[in-house]
Amino acid sequence: MHRVQVPELAERMVLGPQDTRHLQVLRLRVGECVQVFDGRGAQGVGRLTELEPGRAVLERDHQAQASARGAETPQPVTLAVALLKGDKLADVVRAATELGAARIQLLVTAHAEAREIGAQKLVRLRRIASEAARQSERSVTPEVVEPVRLMECDWQGTLLVAHPGAQARITDFLSWEAPLTVLSGPEGGLSEAEVAWLTERGAQAVTLGPRILRAETAPLALLGAIAAQGQ
Repeated sequence: MHRVQVPELAERMVLGPQDTRHLQVLRLRVGECVQVFDGRGAQGVGRLTELEPGRAVLERDHQAQASARGAETPQPVTLAVALLKGDKLADVVRAATELGAARIQLLVTAHAEAREIGAQKLVRLRRIASEAARQSERSVTPEVVEPVRLMECDWQGTLLVAHPGAQARITDFLSWEAPLTVLSGPEGGLSEAEVAWLTERGAQAVTLGPRILRAETAPLALLGAIAAQGQ
């Protein structure tokens, strides 16, 4: 069954032009059902009752059951990632959504070549997260948060920082007793001052293995190691 994100689960759900176009591309017809999810954990089934250019209407079908796939981690996982050059963030957001990130916090860091992000690019990243959540059968769409300076970043629970030369492993700190944040730097890496500031506040520096990873690979290696635990 195809899936579509809606603003909220209701008895009657009206879709805008973009989601309507998606249904038309799928060649759905009035009377057929789709899985619906609100991006915050709720999901169900909607029956298509109206379909016209730029507008579609779904009515909640309480008799049908939504897929049970896409279970979330025991505690939410935030990816804090430095701004990257070009379109690398789009690939990171897409894969991070598939790997279970519940929130994506963009960071401005000392060595980053990218210092800001335009409003339209932020909108696009959020749309990519929604599309990836739909494709991967998640009921949660991660929030993509506008950038803050790394030393203004706040977190709850455990913070793991990918840092070359660290000896500790991710699994040393993965207890699921509290929310988890994983952080990776830009193409030039985090500065020593940034790493020191983070560790002084309780962050744990962790290794991603013996190789130096690209800035767009490191955040996915962090999330992949967590996803591999089977939670």
